[in-house]
Amino acid sequence: MGGTHAVSMGDRGRIVVPVELRERLGLTAGSPLLLVETAMGIVVTTRERARDLVRRQLQGDDLVDELLDERRASAAEDDR
Repeated sequence: MGGTHAVSMGDRGRIVVPVELRERLGLTAGSPLLLVETAMGIVVTTRERARDLVRRQLQGDDLVDELLDERRASAAEDDR
């Protein structure tokens, strides 16, 4: 997995996804793709991979549980 593939943009703004990537990712004509502009440049990805990435990034600490724990600890301290 991985690699760098040089592509050129055509006169109508089209790019061609190399066949080895299409086959590995299961892309066919009409497959929806996302172009994400980042500080590092443009990332081309599928909706599913973008969704999975966002889910992984959000799986960190549960902020609501942390806040509740802090409030409970503070309330317990006040009760003493």
